[in-house]
Amino acid sequence: MSTTSDTQRASVLLGTEDLTIEDRPVPEVEPGDVLVRVAAVGVCGSDVHYYRHGRIGDFVVEEPLVLGHELSGTIAAVGEGVDPGRVGERVAVEPQRPCHRCAQCLAGRYNLCPHMRFYATPPVDGAFAEYVTIESEFAHTLPDTVSFEAGALLEPLSVGIAAARKAGIVPGSSVLIAGAGPIGVICAQVARAFGATRVVVSDLVPERRERALSFGATEVVDPVAVDVTSDIVPVDAFIDASGAPRAVSDGIKAVGPAGAAVLVGLGNSEMVLPVEHIQNLEVTVTGIFRYTNTWPVAIGLVASGQIDLDALVTGRFGLDEVREALESDTDPASLKSVVYPNGVPAGE
Repeated sequence: MSTTSDTQRASVLLGTEDLTIEDRPVPEVEPGDVLVRVAAVGVCGSDVHYYRHGRIGDFVVEEPLVLGHELSGTIAAVGEGVDPGRVGERVAVEPQRPCHRCAQCLAGRYNLCPHMRFYATPPVDGAFAEYVTIESEFAHTLPDTVSFEAGALLEPLSVGIAAARKAGIVPGSSVLIAGAGPIGVICAQVARAFGATRVVVSDLVPERRERALSFGATEVVDPVAVDVTSDIVPVDAFIDASGAPRAVSDGIKAVGPAGAAVLVGLGNSEMVLPVEHIQNLEVTVTGIFRYTNTWPVAIGLVASGQIDLDALVTGRFGLDEVREALESDTDPASLKSVVYPNGVPAGE
């Protein structure tokens, strides 16, 4: 093991808006696992939600929890059965541990594994810490041309890829995306990379609409000023990255015959949907729950230059600044904040 101590520093959520730094043991490397020295961790909306509200649906923070699940780093040690030549390898971590044995795993839908242990989802600790462990197959090799920041953001990119797959986006598709936050602009980039020729992004905030034009949108609309159900030509697909009930309902109504609507944003647990439109036009309405087998595609899209993740980063924070990172979403200019558990690199 290349660590210099048996302990590490971690940012721990003790309760709503209550964070502290703790010294914790460096995790033991089990057979088949690798120990990763964490380089960069993206701040996700779910991290912010746990920080502010202590829960997301049925997932409740009932004991101290380390947040953070979008991460990259360097392999510091390997467990039994893993090639020792991987030590020193730059990796992006797919932050989940499925059981590999249940019906969903065996069907290739390991994201739906009922026994899943997902980083930063109670009671599983996440990556706002100096070291983490993960199964070796979920530590994906990063090309030297892909930065640690981009490597960390392969996780939200995977959400965008999963949404685009569910939406059936192919060359020539037209897509409406509600919400120009981090996931919305990533979905816009993915849609263009998948061949969509028309990508309409709606958002209430003018600055966000303007920014979306730099991240794949071919046009942007203010949903207050424009009725997307009638003022835009029916689209082949709708992706909701807002969670707003009105945006979901209007977005579905904007979908043409045999199109698809994919719900990604975290919104109300129940909402009213335009059932007549869904039935009469045979619109497929579905959600996504994380992702499956997306990292190879994500790495390829970034390495080839089709997706730009580095440009999403608007804030960089050390481990002692996790509170500031989690609260940075209140700044309209903020898009994606990154935490560096082992220190912000010089020049960043």
